[in-house]
Amino acid sequence: MSVLVDLAMFPTDKGESVSPYVCRIIRIIRDSGLPYQFGSMGTSFEGEWEEVMTLLTRCFEELKKDCDRIYMTIKVDYRHGAGGRIESKIQSIQSKL
Repeated sequence: MSVLVDLAMFPTDKGESVSPYVCRIIRIIRDSGLPYQFGSMGTSFEGEWEEVMTLLTRCFEELKKDCDRIYMTIKVDYRHGAGGRIESKIQSIQSKL
């Protein structure tokens, strides 16, 4: 099984620049060992259902420690079978450009 997640999560009660909070989330994702890629508007990662849901919860719990309002968008793509899609989907598009 492969579950791709695209996540944007940040506090809305901490002023204009929230990069220190976003870094906390990315560190948790990085340290999870799951494949990930971050971009200017979100971070994608891939794993099994239980792994990605646990990771989403850990990210939320981290910000909840000192943030009273948290905005998040979560997109999930489940596909039976194939793994390694976090890279192969990008390579597929790049090869066609």
